[in-house]
Order: sequence, then structure tokens, then C-alpha cells
Amino acid sequence: MNITTVGSVCSGIEAASVAWEPLGLRFEWFSEIASFPSQVLKARYPDIENLGDMNDIPEKLKNNLISTPDLICGGTPCQAFSLAGWKNGLNDDRGNLALKFVDIVEANDTQRLKKGISPSIVFWENVEGVLTDKTNAFGCLVSSLAGLSNVIDIRKWPNAGVIYGPKRNVAWRVLDAKFFGLPQQRKRLCLLAGGTDFFPENVLFEKHINDLQEFPETKLTFEKDGHRFEVFREYTDCLYSAYGTKWNGNAAAYNGSLFIVQDERIRRLSPLECERLMGFPDNYTNIKGAKKTNRYQALGNSWAVPVVKWIGKQLINYTGDKFNLNKYNLSLSGRTYPIKNEGLFIDFGKDLVYINEDLTLNCTSIPENCIFSDMRDIVSADAQKDIYISPVGCYGIIRRKQERNLKINPRLEEVLLSISSQMTPEEIEKRSRVQKRGRFSKKIDNEADTKHNVESSDDVNKESDLMTV
Repeated sequence: MNITTVGSVCSGIEAASVAWEPLGLRFEWFSEIASFPSQVLKARYPDIENLGDMNDIPEKLKNNLISTPDLICGGTPCQAFSLAGWKNGLNDDRGNLALKFVDIVEANDTQRLKKGISPSIVFWENVEGVLTDKTNAFGCLVSSLAGLSNVIDIRKWPNAGVIYGPKRNVAWRVLDAKFFGLPQQRKRLCLLAGGTDFFPENVLFEKHINDLQEFPETKLTFEKDGHRFEVFREYTDCLYSAYGTKWNGNAAAYNGSLFIVQDERIRRLSPLECERLMGFPDNYTNIKGAKKTNRYQALGNSWAVPVVKWIGKQLINYTGDKFNLNKYNLSLSGRTYPIKNEGLFIDFGKDLVYINEDLTLNCTSIPENCIFSDMRDIVSADAQKDIYISPVGCYGIIRRKQERNLKINPRLEEVLLSISSQMTPEEIEKRSRVQKRGRFSKKIDNEADTKHNVESSDDVNKESDLMTV
């Protein structure tokens, strides 16, 4: 497929550039307003203009102030569709940026049409939560992209689907990064759209030939670079934007998947390890003046590079419609919903879908050809001292588990108890009282609650229950 130029919206730290530049795609402009990601873009891509606010892009396109690329990609803020953002969807200004993204695509295609150029290809990535957003933001997005007169209103959208519309065809599929060479369970919605002669399902869906694989078992204890490591699971839970800066109250805190034991001390992942966990080159975010919190946040908000690269390869190798899915296919009759006088919506669920004796479609989060890596490829022996968790912090996790009657990885509990035993209960109690405790704590000391903990390694006691973003 003849795609050579890209415009990137909500660029972040540019996972798309890392994934697609080696494939020969050329990025003509970025759009990012956050300070640290903008600094990363300037440091890594000094010759590519950052347009700043995406709200200004449609007007710039209409006035021919910027180029009209062959592909527009973006990941409008996911917080409006995640638990951390309270799922406000289109009631949140960040959710409305999804529709501004459509305005950019429309303005780009209008200018391309004037030049006699075919419509652009659209790639959009977001969290799974958008599929169940109570304001039907996803329905608004796909209906607008397809050019429908009315919004398709579905309470729970499928993990994979296709819409054939009067203006564009749209397809989407949820993919999990842990099957693409990263030991991180990171399920994300990937959407492709293009003109009515483009069939994006041929890029995102696959002909099912191989058995679907499971993530392999690997050793949880190993040595590397003269150090002994232990992890608590073969792959981590989803890396989130506040990782390393605030207490995380979700499952990852108690299954241990975002902790590492190094030489009998437990710690968080380092920024370098987070880069590897997302598929970025080592020290990609380690620019002049970068703080760990900046790097953690930027990485947690980014895309899994190998997943985006896989889509890029599939897109480049696209040669036309091979699946020929249409309303006359009896095997899809129970999944097909005509859109009066305008098009068709096909619900592919999240499984393998039988089409005929020669074709079964893989619409799962697992690709036909998986690539696996494990935590041995991720860990680094030169982790900073301030990401280790103190005995007080270790005991804080145990205390919280007991107060809330939570389940915990048995081995993680052993490690936490072992480290916390390095201090007496009296000393732990004394030190922990300088940190404000959560509302679930059985013991409240009003005087101590007014003080602040000066040990950043004890942040695990904070009452900031942030879910994965």
C-alpha cells in the first residue's frame, strides 16, 4: 500500500515513530502539548515540527499551512474512558478530543480530495474501556468516521468489528502486547479506517491457521550481570502513568507483577526497565533534565511499540480485500446489522469467527504468530536506590492487605514480611506514623496524620488508589 507520510496527533513520546520510521514511513508533523513529551520530541526529532494543540490542526489544514499526510494516527487521551478518569467519556473534555480527531481527519481528506489524492488512512489507539463508555464515545467516533447520518448506539461494543459506511470503512480489534514480544499484559483497542475502497479488516484480522498460544512459563528467579533477581509472574500487569510515583491499589500491587526483587531487596521497575517493557530503545526518555516521574508518566501513557509496528507491517503489505465479508455471507447473518441506506455493521466479538470452510478469522487479542520475551530481557542491575521499598513500606503493603482482606501473591507476602522483619514492630510503627494513613486504617493518630513522610520509598502507604490507564 502506498503510504509514505504520517501526521501524528496526541503524539506523546512517539511510539509510532519508533515503530514505523524503520519501515520507511516519514513523519511530517506532531501534535503534543504536554511539557515533558514535547521535550522528548524536540530531543529525538529536532527536524519535525510539533504543532502543539490539536484543536488548531483542522484550520491549519484548511489554510494549507501544513501538509496533508497519507496516514493520520493518534491516541486521544484515554483517561476519560478508564477507571482512573471515572469513565466520563464525552462528558469529559478529554473524551471530546476523540471527535476533534475526526475533524482533523475530515479536514485532511478534504484538502487531499482537492489535490486529487485518495483519502488518508486513519489509525487510532485507546484503552478497552472506550468500548463500554457510558456516553457511547466509541459509537460517536466510528459513526463519524464512517460518515453515518446517525450514531450507532450500543451499550457494549465488541472487541472486534467492522463498519462499512458511505464515507469510510472502519475496523477495530483489541490486541494484547504480551503476545508481541513484551512481557506486559497490555490490552489496547486498535482501530483502522480509510476510504470505501479500503478494507481495514484485512489488516487487523488474520486468517486463522495456527493454534492460539498461551504465554509460556519461564523461570521467576534468575541471575543477570552478577545479580540475583526474582519476579512474581512471567509478565507484568499493564504499566500505568502514575507508576512509581503513587500508591497503586489495583491487582498489580498484590500479584507482585510490577515489583522486582534484586539481591533480596524489593523495588519498583526503573524508568529504563519501563522503556524496555514498552518496547522503546534504552534511555529513550532519558533526556537532559528528565525526572523519573516524567519518564514514568510518559511511558505509561504511550503505546506498546511492537504492536504498532505489527500493524504498520500489516498495513504496508495490504494488497486489497481478500476476505470479501458482506451481508450475503450466511455465516455472518447473526452478526450483521444493516444500517438503512448507508452501510453495514458486523460484530466479530472477541473470538475465532468461522466464515467458510476455507476461512476462519482470528479476531482475538492473540496474533497468529506470537513473539514472547520474559522479564530477564527487561531487568537492569543498575536501578536507582530510591526505587527500593523500605521495611516500613513493605509492612505498609501487608497492613493494607490485612485491613482490606485482600488476596496477595503468597511469595510476595513472604518477601514483604522478610524485609519488614529487619525492623522491630515498634520502629515500624514509629516511622509509619509520619505518613498519613488511609481511611481503612484501624489505628488513626490525628496528630501524626498532619505530618508528611520524607522517605519517598515509603510511598506505598499513600491513599491514592490509581487504576491502570
